[in-house]
Amino acid sequence: MSSPEQRDEVEMLSLMLLIRRFEERASQQYQAQKIGGFCHLYIGQEAVVVGAIAAIRPDDYLITAYRDHAHALARGTSADACMAELFGKVTGCSRGLGGSMHYFDKARHMYGGHAIVGAHVPLAVGMAFASKYRGEDRVTLCFFGDGAINQGSFHEALNLAALYKLPIIFICENNLFAMGTSVERSTSLQQIVHRAEGYDIPGHVVDGMNFRDVRDQLTEIVNSIRADAHPAFVEIRTYRYRGHSMSDPASYRTKDQLEKYRMDDPITRLRAQLTREGKLTNEQFDAMDKGAKETALASVKFAEESEEPPLEDLYAYTYVSEATVPTAAGAQA
Repeated sequence: MSSPEQRDEVEMLSLMLLIRRFEERASQQYQAQKIGGFCHLYIGQEAVVVGAIAAIRPDDYLITAYRDHAHALARGTSADACMAELFGKVTGCSRGLGGSMHYFDKARHMYGGHAIVGAHVPLAVGMAFASKYRGEDRVTLCFFGDGAINQGSFHEALNLAALYKLPIIFICENNLFAMGTSVERSTSLQQIVHRAEGYDIPGHVVDGMNFRDVRDQLTEIVNSIRADAHPAFVEIRTYRYRGHSMSDPASYRTKDQLEKYRMDDPITRLRAQLTREGKLTNEQFDAMDKGAKETALASVKFAEESEEPPLEDLYAYTYVSEATVPTAAGAQA
């Protein structure tokens, strides 16, 4: 029998496969005009969020930007609820009112899904402040792309996190392009991790195509933060195989560059590591992949058969109503 750690790695590979197959189905449904609005896929970056999730507890906080399908799935939100949200159905994780960029799952401490670049970074700092204020040892993971590091809100947030020594990890998913603009053309400081130095925050560089590197480095950082609260900055270098969004043909990059990163696919790499170490057989992998495909396909059926939100709910949840204000005892008013 394999050790718990070995079983976990196989489970993590299975989760990466689920994310990949879900995103592929989302792409198909978008092209079939079943999904409206914007749709940003995570294909190629699976090791980033799965490695990060492997390093934290279920009660830790997670918040991200608009490329958020994978983060919800990694946190445990069902594929059915994720696909239904893309379809704008009431059974979606945000009741069909958020769409692709606004996933939310309070029960699993997944707090978005935020469409405005960099706007959620101060929210993450607020979450970390709350946990420290309450005397908890929770850690907040804040994911954002390389395009967010040039936003003013990013710098304000890092300054406060450092000032108050908050238990937060700022995770820059550096996939080399802010929409269609390369980091070389958009950022004066090419080594993004060095941004943290200006706020006296320790910085780390991680190989985002390597699940184990992500998991191991983040585990060490998380343990350090739990022992003595402080912020950390992690630049995870990764690559997306699709365009910025479904409407982006990605003509700004070369075929050679894309092929180079496809040869270093994070799923293929972890599969090879586990197979070489005798922890995974080809038959097991094929079975996991088949299961992931079936789950993704079933989520489409679930979404298609789900009801749309009633029109009277169009403006619901914009403001807190009296019916949802908690009383002093914690019950609903």
